[in-house]
Amino acid sequence: MHPQYEAADRGPVAVLVVTWNSAAVLPGFLAALPKAMAGLDWRLVVADNDSADDTVAVVRALAPEATVVETGRNGGYSFGVNAALRAAGDWEGGFSAALVCNPDIRMSEGCAATLVDALGTEPADGDRVGIAVPLLYEEDDALIHSLRRESSVSRAFGEAVLGNRRAGRFPALSELVTDPAAYAGRTRADWATGALMAISRECLDACGPWDESFFLYSEETEFCLRARDLGHVTRLEPAARAVHLGGDSRVSPRLWSLLTVNRVRLYRRRHGFAATVAFRGAVLLRELSRAALGRAPSRAAVVALLTTAATSPAAGGQSRQEV
Repeated sequence: MHPQYEAADRGPVAVLVVTWNSAAVLPGFLAALPKAMAGLDWRLVVADNDSADDTVAVVRALAPEATVVETGRNGGYSFGVNAALRAAGDWEGGFSAALVCNPDIRMSEGCAATLVDALGTEPADGDRVGIAVPLLYEEDDALIHSLRRESSVSRAFGEAVLGNRRAGRFPALSELVTDPAAYAGRTRADWATGALMAISRECLDACGPWDESFFLYSEETEFCLRARDLGHVTRLEPAARAVHLGGDSRVSPRLWSLLTVNRVRLYRRRHGFAATVAFRGAVLLRELSRAALGRAPSRAAVVALLTTAATSPAAGGQSRQEV
């Protein structure tokens, strides 16, 4: 473990899970936890966003030692993360780091300790690693390209013309990082998909709460970019591995339109009017070209982008688990 965390260890690792009607996927997540957390002192916090199924009962039956926070409403993913963080903050002695997880993650043995050990200051370059992420795989063992570059107008146009996977080979032309070398070693990224993240206590203290105005998607993007702005980088730790059962945004028109809209909303927050107009135009071009090929999620995204609310700072979405 990095010396920084040996000296600053103020308590266990907080495992934070946000649920919404997650009863079907929770047993697998909970079954994998003991081996995944091997070598760590840890405690589980489940923040439930008013599930209508047996999610809370499943947690109480399979993980009776867990802290369960019933939020009372579906306030979104960031809302749930913040509720779980507050509950962990009430522990005597606090916590040393947080592991933010989707309930459809299946961590491999030792995954969590590997991620937590990756946090801290890297002697080679002096970077403060505030967020560590694992290699993610589909159920069929296919690698998920989970690393991302910050949005830019050139990257949005590159994805519109070439598609994000082909454009991903060129850093100036895509947010998506597809270079196999990036996933073969410890790689610094602007942000990474948020299905599983280890976050240092120092990073959490510096950044404050997650942004609850993003109800679905872009919340992890915003947090990683904010952390980077404050000197806490996101880094892939390839020795840590997990399977992600998700992927609904690729087939659901509603989820894809929310993902697309929130990309534009976040870009607008960080850039001027002219750049935002160009970025929105490039994103719209991409979705129009795919809608013309009959892709239903892109048709929904075009409608969302063309509405006034689509780029309003107050526009929202639904919980990451709401499918």
